[in-house]
Amino acid sequence: MSSSQPPLDSFQRLRELRHLLLRLHRALLNSERVVYEQFYGRISSSGEFFRLVLEHDWFSWLRPISQFIVQIDEVLSSKEPVPLQMAVSLLEQAQTLLQPVENGTTLEKRYYRAIQRDPEIALMHSEVTRLLMVSG
Repeated sequence: MSSSQPPLDSFQRLRELRHLLLRLHRALLNSERVVYEQFYGRISSSGEFFRLVLEHDWFSWLRPISQFIVQIDEVLSSKEPVPLQMAVSLLEQAQTLLQPVENGTTLEKRYYRAIQRDPEIALMHSEVTRLLMVSG
């Protein structure tokens, strides 16, 4: 960001975060699918994959990210005025949620491994981190 540009407001950052998280979530799902298929065999259809994402323990670590995206959607699409602090709080929650830690929680460990094995995911994580570090 050049010094001539004003800092992004929290709601704009939240909109950008949502966009990045959707891309990241899709990449994580695809990456996990590849690893899952190495262990369990080919997933035969989109419907079966969707069912596995919703129900199988293999994909359970991704559910908090899915739920977080829904929270952001609810705030951004609210018909009622949303306090600025709500956007700030969601941005702070994203920093906590998206921590890749080699020996952390299940989500942190699986996210760490996904970043290690997939350069596309590592790049997206870097983009999210940069957005979250911008002071708004």
